[in-house]
Amino acid sequence: MTGTGPAITAHHAPGLSPLLSPLLLTGFEPFAGDGHNPSWPAAQEAARRLRDRGFDAVAVRLPCSFAGSTEALERALAEHRPGTVIACGLAGGRTRVAVERVAVNLQDARIPDNAGAQPAGQAVDEAGPAAYFSTLPVKRIFAALREAAIPAELSLSAGSFVCNHLFYALMARAETSSVRTAGFIHVPWDENAPRRTAGVSEHADDRARPEPWPTLPGTQLAEALVIAALEAARPASDLDEPDGSLY
Repeated sequence: MTGTGPAITAHHAPGLSPLLSPLLLTGFEPFAGDGHNPSWPAAQEAARRLRDRGFDAVAVRLPCSFAGSTEALERALAEHRPGTVIACGLAGGRTRVAVERVAVNLQDARIPDNAGAQPAGQAVDEAGPAAYFSTLPVKRIFAALREAAIPAELSLSAGSFVCNHLFYALMARAETSSVRTAGFIHVPWDENAPRRTAGVSEHADDRARPEPWPTLPGTQLAEALVIAALEAARPASDLDEPDGSLY
């Protein structure tokens, strides 16, 4: 990888590495007809809190489209030359903050993206590997979130929509850029979640009653990203203990 970027000034965070900054946080614009996407205010607030701690942190909003998200990511990497990137997206219906472990080389969109693209069973990169693993200390982040009483889980699937596409593209570009550590975190809806129809499927004749989405407070979503960034900045290795899923 080329370059390290300028060093952070971590006045309030002793023991953190100066090699992983600037720190870039990304969130997405709304999609699927919704007027809100909690990943973006969470990224904004997390960047503000990190700057208050002395970090060189910036948040960038990405379009929720396959091609557009990659282009916007490339511009952000070129402009900010981050050492650490934590991308964030919405996983509506989840009840916990999900620390993603793996990005797969697959695009299979159940709905169109915001540009109208709807790839079916296509590769993110025809010449790329089947998957990339996050280089964030995912187990330490998971443990730190639990210690902070933030509902969290380790996840083995970021889906096959724009979030996974962006995660894969990020990890591929991390190999040839200033980025030293990167990964993806999914968040549930915050308190501004829209109403939904529970149990709705692809069949038009389904009958269901409206009920709220599972939510977490937006302040917790932002704090989860702050915790992830602080763990990423620590030079310690990830936890060496079993914590996987049986199915």
